[in-house]
Amino acid sequence: MSNNSLFDSTTAPIPPLRKDLQIFPVEENGRSYLYFYDQRGYATPEMALHKQAGTVLNLLDGEKSINDLEPFLGKDLSKDDLLEFVQFLDKNRILQSTHFEQHAYRKEKEYEESTIHQSVTAGNSYPADPTELKNYLNEAFNNYTPKNGTADKNPKALYAPHIDPRVALNSYVEAFAPLKHLTPKRVVVLATSHYSGLYPDIYQNNPFVLVNKDFKLPLSTIPRDKEAISDLKNTNGDHGITIQDRAHRMEHSIELHLLFLSYLWDHDFSVVPFLTSGIDDLFYMKDGHLGKQLKKFTSLLNNKYANDEDTFFLISGDLSHIGKKFGDTNPASTMFEGVKQFDQKFLDYGASQQHNQLLELMKQDLDPYRVCGFPPLYTFLKTIPNLEGKVLSYDLWDEQERESAVTFGSILYY
Repeated sequence: MSNNSLFDSTTAPIPPLRKDLQIFPVEENGRSYLYFYDQRGYATPEMALHKQAGTVLNLLDGEKSINDLEPFLGKDLSKDDLLEFVQFLDKNRILQSTHFEQHAYRKEKEYEESTIHQSVTAGNSYPADPTELKNYLNEAFNNYTPKNGTADKNPKALYAPHIDPRVALNSYVEAFAPLKHLTPKRVVVLATSHYSGLYPDIYQNNPFVLVNKDFKLPLSTIPRDKEAISDLKNTNGDHGITIQDRAHRMEHSIELHLLFLSYLWDHDFSVVPFLTSGIDDLFYMKDGHLGKQLKKFTSLLNNKYANDEDTFFLISGDLSHIGKKFGDTNPASTMFEGVKQFDQKFLDYGASQQHNQLLELMKQDLDPYRVCGFPPLYTFLKTIPNLEGKVLSYDLWDEQERESAVTFGSILYY
């Protein structure tokens, strides 16, 4: 190997393609490409190769060397050409190689040691420029009309989506506008963790990820509640809490909620941000190890914050994920009626705080529609079981070009 750790050998096995990459065929200006999507953000963004490169990629099985592949190269491709191509892949973190592993380690270490979470959504899902963002949100919120029964009550919690605002801005407005007059000093966030499953060795026995970072967003930097976080992370007993926040590096589920608070609120407040990992084990054993952790964790939050008038709860989760993009054999459009009935039950059980019925609903066919909002909402319902809930919105993003869809809704609790 060379000093820069890129692959540089004709006799050693070529590192295989990373198995965690998603590769999509795309068409652009009449040409066919292979587009690489890395949900962990290690590979070069917007990475794409000509479709013909797929022939060579299929040969990279982690066992064959450059010399082994020489008979397959043809007249127009030499061993030096192949090595140059392999090094190009390696440089862009496409291969499961030493270079990739060193890059991933550095990136994770830098994030975990930082006290700031830099936004992963600004400039992508909404304007990064503060003036543009304010104008964008002003236009949306100025058209809001309060619904009956929401203006004269004092909210304690909100369950709302974390889907891309570009396809759900009206739903965000309906959910967050009723919070404008509130002035809590602390916000406890319970949000979906989309990435903890990539690190089972870290999170398998620690489902509640406490993010010990401030959130840098275009309109302000929202500070973490250092005292509360220190208190929570030093709690005795197995509450399932970890402050190893690697799963949050690419996460959007917390910061999209905080974006709207940073727009609506002028007062100072801090956050106690949690990601909630998958709690599918409850489908099989409600009172097992995870169930005991959940009981301790929710009791802890209840004792500290349920009756604190200066604490507000945000629960971040979408509803069903359906169609071919998410593994279904049928297009999403053929499933809309059944999904809507399921979602309505989900929201009704959530609003009426029937956590047992919500769990039973999810156990049927073992979460058939991939509801990512179940872990944080169920956790919240177990935390504060005596609130009045009202469903504010329900909507669907129909991604027709990929025959897929995501549903989302919101519940306000008083």
